[in-house]
Amino acid sequence: MPGHTLQKYLTSWPLWAGLLVLAFLWLGPLPAMSRRAFSPHMILHLAVTSLAAPLIVAGLLRSGVAVRISRQHTLFAVGASIFELAVVWGWHLPELHQAAALDDTVYVAQQLSFLAAGIAIWWASFAGMTKVAYAIGGLALVLTFVHMAMLGLLIGIAPELIYEPSICLGAFGFDPLEDQHFGGSLMAVVGGTPYLIAGIFLLNKFISEHG
Repeated sequence: MPGHTLQKYLTSWPLWAGLLVLAFLWLGPLPAMSRRAFSPHMILHLAVTSLAAPLIVAGLLRSGVAVRISRQHTLFAVGASIFELAVVWGWHLPELHQAAALDDTVYVAQQLSFLAAGIAIWWASFAGMTKVAYAIGGLALVLTFVHMAMLGLLIGIAPELIYEPSICLGAFGFDPLEDQHFGGSLMAVVGGTPYLIAGIFLLNKFISEHG
């Protein structure tokens, strides 16, 4: 029995790694910084959705806690994609971004919704039990990369501050506008890359199994 328990913990190691990443992110300096400057907000957002969330999903799937989906997988993947897009674009609207920066309750809701959206899209993409699910999951992840790159590009090339100066003070030696551009670049290039790589992996898996 002890050996079985140890094996279970070892199998689900990504889950514990993801939870440790979350603890480091949410209990560290980034939350306070993210409410005063844009790039720390983006670093926190991307680390939650692109690092912690897939680790948690991988751990849950490996341990059997999160069920794999055999029926209506397409519907689930489409719903997860729409939810993730709405969360990401919605919280970067000036009004909602400012509300989260100024109100503790709204900020907590923002961070929890980032985590929920990340878990939803990664689970929907990797929980399918059929060959076709590889294609559906791959497309969902590639589309996530595309919309994140678009939003990051829009923020990264904006000629002036999109958000209130009081919550965009600059960080890491950047002035406020440079900091906003840096945050947008992080989303466009760094944040979307895990989705693109995972999406290509699933699409290649689909193609190889239908070759």
